[in-house]
Amino acid sequence: MTTTTTRAEYCVIACAEAWRDNGEVLASPMGVIPSVGARLARRTFSPGLLLTDGEAMLVGPDGTVEGWLPYRRHLAMVTGGRRHVMMGASQIDRYGNQNISCIGDWERPARQLLGVRGAPVNTLNNPVSYWVPRHSPRVFVERVDMVSGVGYDRVAAAGPSAGRYHRLPRVVSDLGVFDFETPDRTMRLASLHPGVTVEQVRAATGFEPVVPDGVPFTREPSAHELRLIREVIDPDGLREKEVRS
Repeated sequence: MTTTTTRAEYCVIACAEAWRDNGEVLASPMGVIPSVGARLARRTFSPGLLLTDGEAMLVGPDGTVEGWLPYRRHLAMVTGGRRHVMMGASQIDRYGNQNISCIGDWERPARQLLGVRGAPVNTLNNPVSYWVPRHSPRVFVERVDMVSGVGYDRVAAAGPSAGRYHRLPRVVSDLGVFDFETPDRTMRLASLHPGVTVEQVRAATGFEPVVPDGVPFTREPSAHELRLIREVIDPDGLREKEVRS
């Protein structure tokens, strides 16, 4: 087995790290690489993580049914902060406001997307991270055209009760990892995937992210993690189709 780590595999590691130390919470990954990351986290450093089959069953990292999750119980976990979702974003701004609804003016949009869906409930009621497989100024924008997922500035404006369970742990893209660990809760570059430069990130971002001195690289996977990713969790290599090296 080659030990050379691909960009997609660094993204898997970065997504898996979103669930580190989460304890017994329900992971809701959306996308191939977040799903591989959640299953990797469950098999390694987050054994208490709960996974579902996307319907009503709790499953193990190999798909074995472990329990039943009725919808009422699912809702209780959502509204009590016991779920950590990793969603996609058609647009996201410096405060973490996310748009998956439309591009352009809401009354006459240039493009209709998924719709708001459950994004407001997710972001106000449980931790939400984001996964962006193609980092570009069209996604990382100065201002989203419509707020679907709620960012830190809008939560602050809504008052203390709105932020009780609101938390945006990280944004992972094919270029790096971002968080909001700044005094004004704006997006900060937390790590670069190996081979990516700060200049590339700035050129691909429609606003100026906070860039600290000495940005580290996303951590290397261990040999055990690489074996799990390649031979056990994603032997068909679907991750490489989502992010090409």
